[in-house]
Amino acid sequence: MKYNIYQIDAFTDRIFGGNPACVVPLDAWLDDDILLKIAKENAVAETAFFVDNGEKIHLRWFTPEIEMDLCGHATLATAHSLKAILNYPGNEIIFETLSGDLKVTVDDQLYRMDFPSRMPVSDVLPKNIQDSLNIQPKEVLKSRDFVLVYETEAEVREIKINRVLFDQLNLDPGGVIVTSPGDHCDFVSRFFTPQASILEDPVTGSAHCSLIPYWADRLDKNDLYAMQVSERLGKLFCENKGERVIISGQARTYSIGTLWLH
Repeated sequence: MKYNIYQIDAFTDRIFGGNPACVVPLDAWLDDDILLKIAKENAVAETAFFVDNGEKIHLRWFTPEIEMDLCGHATLATAHSLKAILNYPGNEIIFETLSGDLKVTVDDQLYRMDFPSRMPVSDVLPKNIQDSLNIQPKEVLKSRDFVLVYETEAEVREIKINRVLFDQLNLDPGGVIVTSPGDHCDFVSRFFTPQASILEDPVTGSAHCSLIPYWADRLDKNDLYAMQVSERLGKLFCENKGERVIISGQARTYSIGTLWLH
């Protein structure tokens, strides 16, 4: 059997920026073991698989190690594949996912994703995380992920992780967000996942389910411009909507190909 596969750079207006995701359309679901092997072979942070059921599109996300409950950049990549490559009609797409129904609307080249809000709450930092960081945070919070708040963007950019200590953690399926006010935007962040083949995720849409309500409350504003300051750099346009958040970004097609399952 052969399947189409698209590699999309998400949360960017240029190739080689943002976060790469692979997108594989299916007519029917393959075994989970096969989906995981495809994701591992693709060797990007996330591979999205979808089946179009008519009114809704069933969407699932796999890292090279596990199935995820929510992924922002691969959702954006899937919406871009549907609109820019597969000529999906209309400007609204409803995805059926492990995190409930997710709506994406397309406004010119901007994809607006309606995601759940996950306000982080005060927590205690596990010793392995604390010892793995070269700079300690000012504040520690947690939702699905740990959210470590720093005073300056320079500190966030200078964070280094001791993987020997960090990989002793099992936060499945979560990770560690480091964040601060931005020098040229409202806030910046980076995202790290223990025991993952890719330690630092270049741009993490799902992390902003927690970052948006936190920074909206702290900055007393609901419309926010964010940057994920990884080497590839991601740009996110954010709206706080109470129980929901809007995470918007652009995407670019990097490659279109075929995978073969013999």
